[in-house]
Amino acid sequence: MAVRAIGKHRLYHQPVTTQPVLQSVMEEEILTEEEHEKWQEGWVKYQDAVYAYNEEILTFLIMGIDKRDDVKEAEKGTDGGQADALFLLVLNPKDESIKVIGINRNTMTDVDIYDDNGAYDSTVKAQIAIQHGFGDGMEESCEYQKKAVENLFYQLPIHGYAAINMSAISTINDAVGGVDVTVPEDLAGFNEDFVEGRSLHLMGENAFWYVKYRDTDIFGSADMRLDRQKQYLTSFIEAAKQAVHKDVSVVIDLYQAVKPQMVTDVSLDKVAYLAPILAEYAYDGDSFHNLQGETVMGEQYEEFYPDEEAMFEMILDVFYEKVQ
Repeated sequence: MAVRAIGKHRLYHQPVTTQPVLQSVMEEEILTEEEHEKWQEGWVKYQDAVYAYNEEILTFLIMGIDKRDDVKEAEKGTDGGQADALFLLVLNPKDESIKVIGINRNTMTDVDIYDDNGAYDSTVKAQIAIQHGFGDGMEESCEYQKKAVENLFYQLPIHGYAAINMSAISTINDAVGGVDVTVPEDLAGFNEDFVEGRSLHLMGENAFWYVKYRDTDIFGSADMRLDRQKQYLTSFIEAAKQAVHKDVSVVIDLYQAVKPQMVTDVSLDKVAYLAPILAEYAYDGDSFHNLQGETVMGEQYEEFYPDEEAMFEMILDVFYEKVQ
């Protein structure tokens, strides 16, 4: 209990941005006289409703790094590994809910470019997944990636991150007793078990490949994989909730088990505070949000462009609450 109290205090009293920097009033919105009198900094008016950021929310950036060994410092400043999977895990104490936002790895956004010596060169529009590669593969890479995601989400406060090498998926999956899925697309050419419509209980390497695999020769394969990851995460969270109900220490054990393959700023006391929340907070398929947008073929690689209005509405829905 003491450790959990310390973890909670550190989570809510660490230096993060206070709230997203959204346009306070949309151009077509006009404040009423009462709204104008009571208006507070940071409020947003959209479609005749006024919203305030929920400051009790905790948001964590989860990164799946395209590496299969233990984490180690990269030899070059541009070899930190790409973030092939990017998710925001959102915990809302007010309604005791868990939400997840999936970010397409090809999302075009501002990416800071560094040379082999780690010196800043320029900022360009590029796929968000490559930002992690411009760093040491450790905390530096994570901070770069966190900054890119915060900027994409209008300076959204992020309270912690975990960058996990993809090879840890099997360990994480098996720690909760495996995950049940129904294969959404025919991948039998890659794995004879991955037949469209087949129900599987994923264990070990099958879990790794189910989450990791995509055929880069197929246009939109990153979108298809993200849909598969959405399905997997929904089932995984339910399996994890059941495992924690049986034994809350499973989260601590898992944290220690994947530590060699993970870089995180979420300390053990914070994990101790968060573990029971995982078991008690509500989560279902409707709790997962994908960025809406369009994938097009760029000069060399696929590029995903978010629908800014849909993204704005999603941020209001997940991170804000209506002002009565």
